Amino acid sequence: MSVQPRPAGAPQTGWTRGVVYIHATPKALCVHIQWALESVLGSRVSLDWRDQPAGPGMMRADLSWTGTPGTGASIASALRAFTGIRYEITEDASPGVDGSRWTYTPSLGILHARTSANGDIVLNEDRLREIIALAQGSAEAMAEMIEECLGADHDEELDIFRYAGEGSPVRWLHKVG
Repeated sequence: MSVQPRPAGAPQTGWTRGVVYIHATPKALCVHIQWALESVLGSRVSLDWRDQPAGPGMMRADLSWTGTPGTGASIASALRAFTGIRYEITEDASPGVDGSRWTYTPSLGILHARTSANGDIVLNEDRLREIIALAQGSAEAMAEMIEECLGADHDEELDIFRYAGEGSPVRWLHKVG
């Protein structure tokens, strides 16, 4: 697979990078997912599809990308068209733009969260105030809402698929601007 560099003259600060993890998908959707990624990234994508040991008959692939801020959201929007898959998308923070993570499972749907430089999910003060107000003094309710915001259910469901792919190679793709 050819790696395309950042276009000459493109500002250094107008770029970010991230990773798409297709943790599990039916084999029949592999080519369609690849086409969707090509559409968003504006470049040919060649994914190294491998069997997903945690899901018999399922496939997995990883793709690192470089593009303009918001590319992760565009990828998440494109992948929403597919049901029965499990995926995770990260986008690193860039000047003036928070990092993000999107996770999707068929049973839980999509979760979007802002992330810090090291990848931790960040809850802003307005969301924390809302949780405090909704919890009405119940520590248990507050803990449940915070866990929900942190994506605990998504992580629990995806962990088996993540660990099944440890040690898998990640390929880099650069979006041409």
